[in-house]
Amino acid sequence: MRIMTAEQVRGALPWAGLETALHAMFRDGCQAPLRHRHALPEAGMLLLMPAWTARHTGVKTVHVLPANGARGLPAVQAVYLLSDAETGQPLAMLDGGELTDRRTAAASTLAGRFLARPDSRRLLVLGAGRVAAALAEAWCDRLPIEHVAIWARKPAQAEALAARLAAHGLPAVATASADPAGFDIVSAATLSEAPLVHGAAVSPGTHVDLVGAFRPTMRESDGALLARATLVLDTRAGGLAEAGDVVQAIAEGAITEAQVAADLFDLCRGTHPGRRDAREITVFKSVGWAGEDLAAAVLATA
Repeated sequence: MRIMTAEQVRGALPWAGLETALHAMFRDGCQAPLRHRHALPEAGMLLLMPAWTARHTGVKTVHVLPANGARGLPAVQAVYLLSDAETGQPLAMLDGGELTDRRTAAASTLAGRFLARPDSRRLLVLGAGRVAAALAEAWCDRLPIEHVAIWARKPAQAEALAARLAAHGLPAVATASADPAGFDIVSAATLSEAPLVHGAAVSPGTHVDLVGAFRPTMRESDGALLARATLVLDTRAGGLAEAGDVVQAIAEGAITEAQVAADLFDLCRGTHPGRRDAREITVFKSVGWAGEDLAAAVLATA
């Protein structure tokens, strides 16, 4: 069985190729039930994410441990097992953290292919963890981004990430403000339980990418933003069950389920056009889909 380290996974998943692989998976589909969730101590969570096609099966085991920040460790720890669907023979064990970071960011840029303005130049990233770093890299690879502002609750973390990105040639600087006004894309990857992006502050034409809030108690936006926007989920089933931004906005009466315009299946299959005019505000809310992991693992081991 092949073992792939984080560095090997990163090298095997270039942004353009990964986005294309995800597009094909959302277009063609696979079997992927809602993830299994189990509570752990210290507000932790164990997630199990299986998916399969006629050729491959895969399962990701994820530990989400917010207390890891105090330990100097990433909050998300994961491993992915890819197997042959016909024989059950294990084919590869991949670093699940790197796989998750890259497929998450590529899913955002895939949605952005349909929802962000192609002339987007200014990007605001909320968060300074691994996913935030991947999002900054992916957006800069896929669009003509000229300015990346990094915000985090702890300014030192924003400054550190901005410095790392700048050292790799990205136009990144830290910012003390999470104000989305004037940005073409706002990409949030935090564990926030209170809104960071408020609808009243978002400029016309902005695309908002909400990645971090993956359970109903979390949220990165207020209901006013979703009420103003064309709202697209990665999957309807996952988003309506787990996305705190959406679940809470519906509970508050800010939106209804009917205001979910589409999901990534609709965009990739051409049943929804995505953005329709330059002043439209668009929102993509993702909670993660096991089919993304399977597509990324198959690509990485090809």
